[in-house]
Amino acid sequence: MSHDGDCFLVPGPVRMAQNCLDAMATPTITARGGEYRDVMADLNSGLRAAFNLSPSQAVKKTQSWTGEDQYKVVVVSGSGTAAMEMVIANRFRKNDIVLVPTNGKFGERVAEMSGRFCSVKHLKYEWGRAFDLYELEQQLERKCYEALLICHNETSSGITQDAAAIAEMCQRHGVALILDGITSVGGCEVLPHQWGAEAVVVGAQKCTAGPSGIAAIAINPNFEKRAKIIAKQGDVNPTYYLDLLAALKKGDDDQTPWTPAINLSMGWAAALNNLKQEGLENRWARCSKMANGVRNLFTDIGFELLADRSQRSDTVTAIMYPEGIDDSWRTALGEKYDTQVIGAQDHLKGKMFRVGSMGETPIEEMIEGCKRMLNCFRDFNVEIPQIDVESYFV
Repeated sequence: MSHDGDCFLVPGPVRMAQNCLDAMATPTITARGGEYRDVMADLNSGLRAAFNLSPSQAVKKTQSWTGEDQYKVVVVSGSGTAAMEMVIANRFRKNDIVLVPTNGKFGERVAEMSGRFCSVKHLKYEWGRAFDLYELEQQLERKCYEALLICHNETSSGITQDAAAIAEMCQRHGVALILDGITSVGGCEVLPHQWGAEAVVVGAQKCTAGPSGIAAIAINPNFEKRAKIIAKQGDVNPTYYLDLLAALKKGDDDQTPWTPAINLSMGWAAALNNLKQEGLENRWARCSKMANGVRNLFTDIGFELLADRSQRSDTVTAIMYPEGIDDSWRTALGEKYDTQVIGAQDHLKGKMFRVGSMGETPIEEMIEGCKRMLNCFRDFNVEIPQIDVESYFV
């Protein structure tokens, strides 16, 4: 099979399937009637599948938001950043100390956000470099941290953290683990229950191929217990719209505390049903195959990748430009070849581009996109050998 038309290969927001778009075009319904509760039950069940939690029925009045593992999923009418803020603001007191190791822009955002609501020890590593697990162990041995927070999959630098090793340390030292899984949930292995994660966040527009502006949190009983204790003691951070306890009061009734993002919920539920049909592990495998193909293709022709080899992401690949090339190449790629990738951020701007391999992107689109990228580099006088691109994605 081949791919015609544009190639949209950015690491989110990703292209949405037609049934997702159609669902969002549904005429407006009331937020408090049985019809919307049906939508929420469908959405909750799909979210539990995406979070890799025990299943629930997509039927209202059946506690669709929870399951045998006792995790609950909470839908947030806001971006993934809003969901992360909800987690941090409701879980910690001002004098709680949290450990936040980072190796990219979005991890640094988690550290900055945490500093608004609690005390932060920020371990700032070079972008794309793996965390020093020995240093993390030393920090946790100090027994002063309430939690460790990580951006699990760092799209700014193309690296996925070793969550399993970090989770084991957290469990051994009695420290809560919080995951920003905005760009990993639904795209690569995330195991909340096995890792003992107290909270995991996902954004719809990334690996689950839903619309922008809606997100969700998976929380375990300990998170809920701690949030309630903090609130009862009057030590809670100021919140209103992002009051998690208000959301928990509505969850059993398949509702949200405030007016929900009705049509976005419909679209996301449709996208999550697509994920269910594909199968979570099958989606992980497809994203991994595309990322491996991109990595191997570009390294074989002499390009450098930013992230450490052992922890390169399966949902985005960060590729350094050859000498003499900058973002004018990316502009030409879009204008001449109808292909979109994304540039770098902050100090790497103009030095790197990033290729997304998430959502419902078919392998044929990735193959065609890579062919166009190579041709565009040739237009910029970069020596690229004739190469069998398809062979990298078998």
